[in-house]
Amino acid sequence: MSKWYDKYLSIYGKSFDKIPDGLLDQIQIQLAGKQNANPLVSVVVIAYNEEKRLTACLWSLSELQSKYSIEILGVNNNSNDQTEKVYQRLGLPYFNEEKQSPGYARQCGLNHSRGKYHFCIDADTFYPPHYVDLMMDRLTRPNVSCVSSFWSFFPDEHHSRIGLFLFELARDSFLYLQHFKRPELCVRGMVFAFNAEFARKVEIRTNIRRGEDGSLALSLKPYGKISFLYNRKARPVTGYGTLSEESLLKSFINRVKVQMKGISRVFYKKEFYEDCEDNLM
Repeated sequence: MSKWYDKYLSIYGKSFDKIPDGLLDQIQIQLAGKQNANPLVSVVVIAYNEEKRLTACLWSLSELQSKYSIEILGVNNNSNDQTEKVYQRLGLPYFNEEKQSPGYARQCGLNHSRGKYHFCIDADTFYPPHYVDLMMDRLTRPNVSCVSSFWSFFPDEHHSRIGLFLFELARDSFLYLQHFKRPELCVRGMVFAFNAEFARKVEIRTNIRRGEDGSLALSLKPYGKISFLYNRKARPVTGYGTLSEESLLKSFINRVKVQMKGISRVFYKKEFYEDCEDNLM
C-alpha cells in the first residue's frame, strides 16, 4: 500500500548531486510559490550535515496546503557537507549559524522569522500536506502557548510496518500518560510549534546538547498550556536518528529501562530541572 511520503523516500539518503535537475526545479518553483511577504506562520528548517536528507524534507514542505500566509526559512548549522548548496539550489532563504547546537540553530531561525507563529522543522523529516493547518487549529486556541504532535518512522528492511506500529503505540501511550503532569517531557523539536512573541520573551537553551525543545516548552507554560495533537493527518514521518539501528525489540527494551527510572514523575508536576553534566556544551 502506497503512503503519502513514498515519493519523498525516493530521494531520501541520496547524494544531492544524484537528484535530477528537473525535480530540483520543481521543488524550487513550489517553494517560491509558498513564500508570503507578510507571513502569519514561519516554517523554519534547521540542518546540520543533512545534504542527503534535506531535499526530501523541503520537497514535502513545498507541497504544504495551508489557508494561512507562510514563509519557509532554512538554517545551516555549521555544516561541512553540501547542506548549504541544497538551500542555494532550491532558492530557499536561509541563514548560517556557526555556533554548534540545536539551540543556536533554533534561536537563529527565531531571530530571522517574521511570523506570529513559529514551526520547528527537522531536516530529516517529511511533513504531511495539512500539517500546518492542523497544528494551527490548536495553537490559535485561547490559553495555548505551544503545540506538539506525535511522529512516526518510515518502515525499511530492518523495521517492519507492523513492528513500527506496535513500537509507536507503546511509545505514544506512555507519552499520553506522561503529558498530564509533565507535558514538557513529551515535546520533540521536529513536531513543535509555538507563539513566537512568547518565545522571544524567554530563552531557547543554547548550552545543552539535547532538550532545548522541552526546555522552551517549560518556559512557555506561564503564557499558556502545552497542547498535544493526536491526529494522524498531522503526523510527520522521520528516519532513525532517534531510534538508532538496533532492532525494534532491543530499542523498546532499552527505552523501557530508561523510562522506568523515576517513573513516579508521571504523578506530579515539576517546574525546574537540574542539568546533567553530560548534556552541557
